[in-house]
Amino acid sequence: MSATAFYCCFSSCSSDHLSNNNNNNNLLSSKPKTLLHKHPLYQPTHKNISHQFKEKILSLEIMGVDSGRALSQNPSLHTAPLHSIHSIITFLQSKGIHQKDLGRIIGMCPNILTSDIKSHLIPVFTFLSSDLNVPDNDFRKVINKCPRLLISSVPDQLKPALFYLQRLGFRDLHSLAYQDPILLVSSVENTLIPKLNYLVSLGFSRTDAVGMVLRCPGLFTFSIDNNFKPKFHYFANEMEGKLEELKEFPQYFSFSLENRIKPRHMEAVRRGVHLPLPFLLKTSDEEFWELIKLQGDGRRRTR
Repeated sequence: MSATAFYCCFSSCSSDHLSNNNNNNNLLSSKPKTLLHKHPLYQPTHKNISHQFKEKILSLEIMGVDSGRALSQNPSLHTAPLHSIHSIITFLQSKGIHQKDLGRIIGMCPNILTSDIKSHLIPVFTFLSSDLNVPDNDFRKVINKCPRLLISSVPDQLKPALFYLQRLGFRDLHSLAYQDPILLVSSVENTLIPKLNYLVSLGFSRTDAVGMVLRCPGLFTFSIDNNFKPKFHYFANEMEGKLEELKEFPQYFSFSLENRIKPRHMEAVRRGVHLPLPFLLKTSDEEFWELIKLQGDGRRRTR
């Protein structure tokens, strides 16, 4: 559905029913006839809610957005005019965003609907095109991967993050755009630098820590308290692992401690088998048990 058809859909739907009766009280107490009339805000207890606000709620619901959550997260939506919302939808669709994408994108980032097209949204797409070499027909793919790009300031967030990442050694713009765009919306001062510093605090040299995040960019997305600390504690104290192992296999931090690391390590210990981290964690269940069996059999034959 095009943006124009979409706008006409919810506008005509509401106007057809709202203009038929000039008496608000009668309309609000009448039997629901449309999606708009069925909305809770049409109940008699909400007689003072404006017709335009109700149309706005219907527009969000049609897009598949939780209107209550969106209005709560972005209070500016209460006063945003319908034509402004329509303009933003039209603009996004002109950049290749499909109608079916809007529910998820706006649901995650409702501030998009009160963004300024000229000063905010256009610069984001210019950044994708000029700085990341994303062709116009791939805008949808990148935005769907990371909707937060649309609410990130180009001069204050996106460009500084790209500059910092490139200084670290991130040279593959394609990977940054298509696989790890979340790094571009991460704060350099509050997220990227502290996580790199934490790796250094574990005993890695800065060069080694940088090499780890280049090999596994997901390290920049993991929580220090909820991921790094408990997993490193288990690795150092229970597994008695060496830093060199993590340097070579930083993906260790991407596996679940309770569902993957602990069970497999404990089983290997129980069988008297030692497996390098990649074989311990990356293998499928079938491959893991086969390795356990083979090494176990090998140990018995050497006795």
